[in-house]
Amino acid sequence: MKKQDVPQDNGINEGVKEITYAVDENGRYTLVQSVGWEPKTIVNDQAWEAITHDIIEQIKLIRAGKRSPLAFHMVKNLMDAGLLASYVNLPRWRVNRHLNPKIYNKLKPEILARYADVFGISINQLNEVPDISETDFYKEQS
Repeated sequence: MKKQDVPQDNGINEGVKEITYAVDENGRYTLVQSVGWEPKTIVNDQAWEAITHDIIEQIKLIRAGKRSPLAFHMVKNLMDAGLLASYVNLPRWRVNRHLNPKIYNKLKPEILARYADVFGISINQLNEVPDISETDFYKEQS
């Protein structure tokens, strides 16, 4: 891409410039600042819509008593059981087991503290799940 063709579309960056490689008038690669690119903004918006959908589905399952609050925080923080297991230093099968509300409600405070530490919240906040109507908040953070 030529230096003068680097997209300057406002979008997800909201005033933050990113560095892109482009070819200058001498045919050499150079660094050019860009405020964004419309296709990138569209893809990011679609990704956040999918994440919001996943969060809503987890909230519904939690409210129905089929999942523990851990599922909400895991999806909210873009983690799967394997990634969360590596952060809390537990086997994946145990994290998957903790997604069951009956098992989760019997967890020792030490285990809950490990999860809370990973998410950067308190144990009380770990047990809190917002209403579905509050999920637009997550979309606005994107």
